[in-house]
Amino acid sequence: MKKIIVGITVVGNDKEGIVAAFTNFVFQRSGNIEKVNQNVMKGLFGMYLEVSFTKKININKFDNDLQTLAKKQKMEVNSHHELNSKKNIAIFVTKESHCLEAILKSKNSIRGKIAVIVGTEKTLSSISKKAKIPFVLVEERGQERSEEKLIQICKKYDIDLIVLARYMRILTPNFVWRYPERIINVHPSLLPAFPGALAYAQAFERGTKIIGVTSHYVTENLDQGPIIFQSSFKVNPNETLENIKKRGQKFEAQTLLEAVKMHLDNKLDVRWRKVHIKSK
Repeated sequence: MKKIIVGITVVGNDKEGIVAAFTNFVFQRSGNIEKVNQNVMKGLFGMYLEVSFTKKININKFDNDLQTLAKKQKMEVNSHHELNSKKNIAIFVTKESHCLEAILKSKNSIRGKIAVIVGTEKTLSSISKKAKIPFVLVEERGQERSEEKLIQICKKYDIDLIVLARYMRILTPNFVWRYPERIINVHPSLLPAFPGALAYAQAFERGTKIIGVTSHYVTENLDQGPIIFQSSFKVNPNETLENIKKRGQKFEAQTLLEAVKMHLDNKLDVRWRKVHIKSK
């Protein structure tokens, strides 16, 4: 029998006994723990368990029992299992359209369904309408309220993968920890150089001869997540900052799309904070 892999995320107020409660839950059902990652930040606890089963299990019963344990421990828990069906994708956007348009143009060639586009403003709603994909506006300025809405949207559309297509807001651990290695971002520099905002301007001011872009998984540390794919281009000393940005946008779109395809093709494996390409 093929090994069944289940990912479990646990988020809530930090307290003793959480790790033991969920690992014992797995062991009692003859499961094996393949990965475990836990974090505590300002009293918020987050844990990701990747577990495997070599014997047939009833997934629905497993999920129901898991939710019973979650209520008992007063934690928010979600499970994610690899099924044959297409993965549901949410694309988060702000106002730049190039990355969104590249993904929509290739939507028939990726192993996933774009279920929803989420925007912090209405700028790109017309593109969403033309593509016949639901567009949801999340314009709340408060971080907590906006992320509560994002969590609700992702649950409603049963989202497997979140793509940040030049999404210009920072996501907190309370959101990120719910989707470990399932949020992909593109950053306009060859990370770890020039993290944060205005990366092109930083590179321009330093006179770098090569400028690049990086697609990476999102973690609680800004622009520090495991790197998936990078590309670069040479810079002419006489080029303006605006021209560099324009050239860079093409690479952003290509690099983000490549990372999304690799993820959906199940080619990526994260070990010790590094992305490894799976051998065939």
